[in-house]
Amino acid sequence: MNKLFQISAFMICAFSFAQTTPQDSITFNPQRQLNAAQRLLSGNYGKAITVGAYGETTYNQPEGKNGELDVQRLVLLFGYKFNDKAQFVTEVEFEHVKEVYIEQAFVNYSVGSNVSLRGGLMLVPMGIVNEYHEPTTFNGVERPAMDNVIVPTTWREIGFGVTGRLSEASMGYQAYVFNGFKSTVNSDGTVTGFLKGSNGLRGGRQKGAKSTISSPTLSTKIEYYGIPGLRIGFSGYFGKTQAADEIEDIEGANIGISMLGFDARYALKRFAARGQFIYAGLSDTAKYNALTNRDLGSALMGYYGEIAYNLLSLEKKQRLFIFTRYENYDTHAKTEGGLIRNDANNRTDITSGLSYHIAPGVVLKGDYQIRSNALENSNVDNRLNIGVGVWF
Repeated sequence: MNKLFQISAFMICAFSFAQTTPQDSITFNPQRQLNAAQRLLSGNYGKAITVGAYGETTYNQPEGKNGELDVQRLVLLFGYKFNDKAQFVTEVEFEHVKEVYIEQAFVNYSVGSNVSLRGGLMLVPMGIVNEYHEPTTFNGVERPAMDNVIVPTTWREIGFGVTGRLSEASMGYQAYVFNGFKSTVNSDGTVTGFLKGSNGLRGGRQKGAKSTISSPTLSTKIEYYGIPGLRIGFSGYFGKTQAADEIEDIEGANIGISMLGFDARYALKRFAARGQFIYAGLSDTAKYNALTNRDLGSALMGYYGEIAYNLLSLEKKQRLFIFTRYENYDTHAKTEGGLIRNDANNRTDITSGLSYHIAPGVVLKGDYQIRSNALENSNVDNRLNIGVGVWF
């Protein structure tokens, strides 16, 4: 009991004296937005150790069904500054109270004022939410569905690379070499596939857990912020999936991936907008489906557009955003071979609601989602969502 008290006292002191500065959310200029890792890297202010956290509790109520309450995630953030050039960042995530993951764990080495080398477990820079998924940085209780199904958030892998800025050109860049998605495994003489039609590549995320690698993948992103209030990004991800050693050379064990993304965020006084488009072309899916008896599509595509308006005056410290988001995402945008396109995988969500930022780092959210798909006579439950999120 005494040891538990000591640990608790240490954590309280750490959070009180070493937390990062309270800059957050879409209420700020997108050009100045920082995600959790960036805040740890920039928020030391002479301290060796920096501590923070973010988390969210949600209530989801599908029409005609029981609602679900969930501590969806709590993420503890830790940064350590070795010297003026070398820093370490890690995020320890607790999902649904009982599951523990390492979301990030990397070393950042500053080569110059605008160039850094990185290595370790890192986020893949694709779209908006995969890098900026702290609950105060996006509208809606749930993250956009296309970011879960197409991207797929939270997408992180082990690798190394470079990040920096070209200040004269108002541009930022990232380039990394990662291990890829895990596509197949040999289970008691049967080849099992991790990738499937309903959620595309999501089941193949390795998340740094004894990740297998047979061929590296390339991930890049370029951002432009030369127009006041506007931030646009172009992302690319190219390579092949990874299969277990004993089946790597079997025809259909791996597929090729070429993913491209475009995103934009804009803010002007009380108005904010954002949008995103992702397209992934997958090769050799007919052979993969024949080997694994899966239904993986040969193309994934998704997009959304969102507008928001702050109902409170800019003089107030609180913000109350009313928003609407339209998104469409299709994991069977194309199919190969004899696979018949499943229109149930062509989905549309319209989400409208409120985000009430009662203080920097604290948001109360509520929204209603009208959900549908392109399958004739299908019935998808609409859903009411309520949540609270924090980030400090």
